[in-house]
Amino acid sequence: MSKKKTSAFVPKVLELFGRSTAVASEDWRAVIRECECPYLGRKCVKGRKSLPDVLLGTCTVSQGARDRSPVIICPHRLLERTQIFLDCIHLLTLHQPGNELHMLPQVEVPGGDVDYVLASVSDGKVKDFAGIELQTLDTTGSVWSDRQAFLHSRGVPIAPGDLAGDGYGMNWKMSAKTILMQLHHKIGTFEHLSKRLVLVLQESFLSYIRKEFSADKVVTARLGDSMHFHAYELARHEDEVRLRLGSRWSTDAAGVAHLLGSHASSRVELEAIIARLEGKLSERTRMTFDRMVPALVAPPAS
Repeated sequence: MSKKKTSAFVPKVLELFGRSTAVASEDWRAVIRECECPYLGRKCVKGRKSLPDVLLGTCTVSQGARDRSPVIICPHRLLERTQIFLDCIHLLTLHQPGNELHMLPQVEVPGGDVDYVLASVSDGKVKDFAGIELQTLDTTGSVWSDRQAFLHSRGVPIAPGDLAGDGYGMNWKMSAKTILMQLHHKIGTFEHLSKRLVLVLQESFLSYIRKEFSADKVVTARLGDSMHFHAYELARHEDEVRLRLGSRWSTDAAGVAHLLGSHASSRVELEAIIARLEGKLSERTRMTFDRMVPALVAPPAS
């Protein structure tokens, strides 16, 4: 039997702790009590800035009261079904059948950490790898009052004053500049080593970047390019939305510099990165179809 939607309240928060707010029959008291992230397979790691022990759980919101287009604001939302990793396997050009695949979080390279590295491993040795960066939109203001307004509409007790607030907006420009600067600092390393760096983001976010920045050197994906953009859509499936690859684009280090009107210069020895990757290999990082993705941050102390 399909779940019924409610029309009594139109929430601006579209997904909370991985669950669609369009579903009327969800037990939201239990959801808030458990605070589980289905994409990490454990408690949400996204806390309020003022009260870090209070877990937000906001995955996806609408752009505004009139525009109901879903906007992902939590990078862990991109980990659904490990699809983004499967969509990068073709970039491991030295990968061979029989090799293990490992998902290694937060690998240090010149210019900062890479969110994940997908590595092809044989006999405990890294044979090939690709870096994967996740970027979602930041908000201006707080989503808290809209989150609480939704829970209040579903009969969940909330604290007095939680409905007060100026709401939020989408910080398109700063989110774009932040990730492009990070790519600018890292892509030279990957290009020098003939490896690939992948930015995983939402289709609407990439469209904004292509419109507002000098993106004429960003072309339909070519395997030989060092910088790849994998843009995903949230496709509706009954009462839920699912992540689906929308388009693939690519460029090189010069193209990333062109986006920002600057020049990249970052070099590192291949052996140094491989040593870091091999130091992170474990049974926990080995990719299987029944295992959740490792989180970008360490779990809270028990």
